[in-house]
Amino acid sequence: MTEAVIVDIVRTGSGKGKSGGALSDVHPVVLLSQTLRALVERNDLDPVLVDDVIAGCVGQAGDQALNIARTALLHAGFPEAVPGTSIDRQCGSSQQAAHFAAQAVLSGAQDIVIACGVESMSRVPMGAAALPGTNPYGPLAERYPAGLAHQGIGAELIAARWKLDREELDAFSARSHARAAEFAANGGFANEMIPVALPDGSTHVADETVRATTTAEGLAQLKSAFADEKFAQRFPEINWVITPGNSSPLTDGASAALIMSAEKADELGLEPRARFHTFAVTGSDPLVMLDGVIPATHKALAKSGLSIDEIDAYEVNEAFAPVPLAWAREFNADQDKLNPRGGAIALGHPLGGSGTRILGTLLNHLESTGGRYGLQTMCEGGGMANATIIERI
Repeated sequence: MTEAVIVDIVRTGSGKGKSGGALSDVHPVVLLSQTLRALVERNDLDPVLVDDVIAGCVGQAGDQALNIARTALLHAGFPEAVPGTSIDRQCGSSQQAAHFAAQAVLSGAQDIVIACGVESMSRVPMGAAALPGTNPYGPLAERYPAGLAHQGIGAELIAARWKLDREELDAFSARSHARAAEFAANGGFANEMIPVALPDGSTHVADETVRATTTAEGLAQLKSAFADEKFAQRFPEINWVITPGNSSPLTDGASAALIMSAEKADELGLEPRARFHTFAVTGSDPLVMLDGVIPATHKALAKSGLSIDEIDAYEVNEAFAPVPLAWAREFNADQDKLNPRGGAIALGHPLGGSGTRILGTLLNHLESTGGRYGLQTMCEGGGMANATIIERI
């Protein structure tokens, strides 16, 4: 039976998603193309063999419009015969790209697919794809007459409903920075991070969003980011505990995974690092929006036949601190296994680029610790979530 295997995963370091951020002068096409080129070069793979390039990107507007997968692979020097497509499953876009890539391999339709993702939040702000004067959610008013809300309100609702207080959220966020800083200082990200050439001739090879000096006491001084009287009246249970410090920062970055059949890897003399074990995707309440990681994980575990205790590491995207904390309570999960190298609160969350970034960090952690199974799950705008279980080879 054909297996879909991961041969390699690379990523850029993170840049603050604002003017003056480390990667803000790099066009997102160039950011992704450097990532694609590094992936094939370090595996000595002729890109003509790539059957497809699938790129996750949420802000498909401005510099990221017109199918960035195709423009990036052409800029990377891939043959014109190599196709590319861009997909949007919100924050889980490149995780979904990895699912589509692996499923194409498993079906026998394709042999080698690159799943990747990119987001330049300094150049294409969140919501930029919605033109001024438009309302994409307008037609949903009949089904949701009270209206939907933004993700900050969803995070507040999770914190309130799971009784997560400000102290717990800030402590978790400080831990994310501490873990990421420790691994970075010890070279823990060296196997996944590639240098990005900058326009001034220098290179960027670090996560600009990690703050090694972050403390829970310092985070406690930050004010609520989303306090709003309109929502306060609608949801009196909200305590307004979400701040910039316990949320993921706006981030620029890209990542890419080389996925192929085990047979093709053997034919090319490439050594697979992991196999895809289980996929799941699900919808959830579009108002709360961010709790889909829970049913997605239940679905993945049920399909896999594994228990949570058999999973050696879990990556639950830290869009906001309440998301992984609520998930951990639901599964009574060992927090030592949860985002062991830090998460998006520290490492950044370049939306479409996060899924394959997290997959690479998870794989490197399994390899360094000798773990067998890893689980990744991400909440997504509109109320959805993907979950993936991989098995280290």
